[in-house]
Amino acid sequence: MMIATESVPFTTLFDGVLASINNVVPLPYVSQDPRLHEDQLKLQFGVLIGFTGGLKGKILFKADKDVFSRLGEAMFGMPLEGDMLVSFAGELGNMIAGGLCTNVFGQGLTIDITSPTIMEGESKISGFKKAMELSVTFQEKGDLFMYFLLD
Repeated sequence: MMIATESVPFTTLFDGVLASINNVVPLPYVSQDPRLHEDQLKLQFGVLIGFTGGLKGKILFKADKDVFSRLGEAMFGMPLEGDMLVSFAGELGNMIAGGLCTNVFGQGLTIDITSPTIMEGESKISGFKKAMELSVTFQEKGDLFMYFLLD
C-alpha cells in the first residue's frame, strides 16, 4: 500500500476528502482511481492550501475556471465570474479541506489548514516529496483535480 507517511495511508486522506465533498458540494460525482504524480504540476487556475500539525504538506484543488463557476452556480443559483469566482474557489477549497481535517480526526490524525492561496495564470509547483492525484467528475459540470503534496 502506498503510504503518505509512516502512519497515515493516502487512503485515509482520499476517503476524508471524498466524504468532505459529499458534505460540501450538492452534486453527484464519479471519482477516478488515485494515481502517483511524480513530475511538477502545471496549472492555469487552482487553490493551494497548506497542512500543518500531524501531516505536513499541501492540497491543491485544480480545475478550469468555468468548472468552478458551474459548481458555484449549482450551489448558489447564479453563475460566478471575476472576483466573486476567485473568492468562491478559495472558499470551496477551504470548506473541502476543513471537512477533510474533521474527517481524518476520527482516524486519529490532527491537522490544521492554512488560508487558501489562489493560483492564476500559467503556474508550476515542484519540490514536494510525494504527490498523489485524485480527481472527481461532476456530471455536466466538469473535473476537479486534487493533489496531495507531501513535504
